[in-house]
Amino acid sequence: MQLLQGILERLDAGEVVIGDGGFVFALEKRGYVKAGPWTPEAAAEHPEAVRQLHREFLRAGANVMQTFTFYASDDKLENRGNGQQINEAACDLAREVAEEGDALVAGGVSQTPSFLSCKSENDVKQIFKKQLDVFVQKNVDFLIAEYFEHVEEAEWAVQVLKSTGKPVAATLCIGPEGDLNGISPGECAVRLVKAGAQIVGVNCHFDPEMCVKTVRMMKEGVEKAGLKAHYMSQPLAYHTPDCNRQGFIDLPEFPFIEMLHYHNKKTFKSLEPRILSRWDMQKYARERGFLPAGSDKHGLWGAELKMHTKPWVRARARRDYWEKLKPASGRPYCPAFSMPDSWGVTKGHADLMQQKEATTQDQLKELFTKADQSH
Repeated sequence: MQLLQGILERLDAGEVVIGDGGFVFALEKRGYVKAGPWTPEAAAEHPEAVRQLHREFLRAGANVMQTFTFYASDDKLENRGNGQQINEAACDLAREVAEEGDALVAGGVSQTPSFLSCKSENDVKQIFKKQLDVFVQKNVDFLIAEYFEHVEEAEWAVQVLKSTGKPVAATLCIGPEGDLNGISPGECAVRLVKAGAQIVGVNCHFDPEMCVKTVRMMKEGVEKAGLKAHYMSQPLAYHTPDCNRQGFIDLPEFPFIEMLHYHNKKTFKSLEPRILSRWDMQKYARERGFLPAGSDKHGLWGAELKMHTKPWVRARARRDYWEKLKPASGRPYCPAFSMPDSWGVTKGHADLMQQKEATTQDQLKELFTKADQSH
C-alpha cells in the first residue's frame, strides 16, 4: 500500500489541504442525527449513511476524512449510546473511505458538558483521554480538537492529544470578538500553539468571510509572539453578518424553521435562505491546479448551460453573469437580518449544567418565558 504524506509534510510543502465536515447538519437533514444533542450515534446505528457522506466529500476533493466523533465524549453520550462503540465505528468508516483515495484520517474531540458544568481540569482531561485511547488504537493519522467556545478547555484538549506524538490541530468556534470569555483570536491562537498545537484555526459558528478575518487575527497574534503554526478554517456555509460573539446559534432561525407573524401575515424563515451559493463558495476557495472527480459534471462558470434548451438560460453560460447576480430569496416579508438572542449564558451558568434526562416541561416553561422576555 502506498505510504501517504502526513498532514504536516503536506502543509510544509505548501499544499492546500481540504477536509470534510458538517456531518451533524447534513445527517440531521437526512434523518440520521437528532437536532439538539447533535451526537453521532449514526456511526454505529447507520454506518451506510456516514460512509456515503465521507465518500461524497472524498469525491468532491477532500484530503482528510475526519472521524464522525463530534460530541462523542462519554459525558455527552450518557443516555444516547455506547461511546467506545461509536468512536470505534467512526474511525473504521473514515479509514475505509480514506483508503479509497489519497486521504488522511483525523480523530476529533470537541467541547464537553463537563467543562461547562465546571468540572475539574483533571475530570475534563480524563474524558478526552478515554476518547483518545480509541484513536490511538485505530491509528488515526492526526488529531483535531474542534468546536471549542473557550480557549481554556481547548488548551486542555491539546495537552491531552499531544501526548500521543501525533500531529495536533485545534479549532475554536469563535469570530473576531474572540472566545466567550472575551479572549482575542490572537491570544487564543498563541495559547493553543504553546499548548502544543501545530495547526490552529476556527470552525463552525461563522461564515467564510468572518472565519478568514478571525484566522488572519490568529496568524497576526502567533507571528507577533514569535511562534509558528499552520492555519485552518472550516466555516459555516451560511451567511452570518448579523451574528454576535456566539455565532449562528444565537440566531432565531437556528437550527431550523420557525413561523413568523409580520404585518399580520404568516411566513416562515429558517437557516436555509442563508446558505452560500456555489458562487459564494468560489470566492472563498483556493485553486489547487486540478479538479476532483466530483467536478466531472460541472462546467466552470455554468459552461454546461450552453446545452440548455432555453436560449435565455444558455445566455447565462458566462462568468460575469454569475459574479454579478444578486440572488433573491423568494420569501415575501422576510427580513434581511435577524436579531440574535444574546442571552449571555456561558460556563458555570445553571442553564448549561448537564443532566441525563430530557428537559422537563416545567424547565421548558421557564426557558420559554425567558425567550419571550428577551424579544
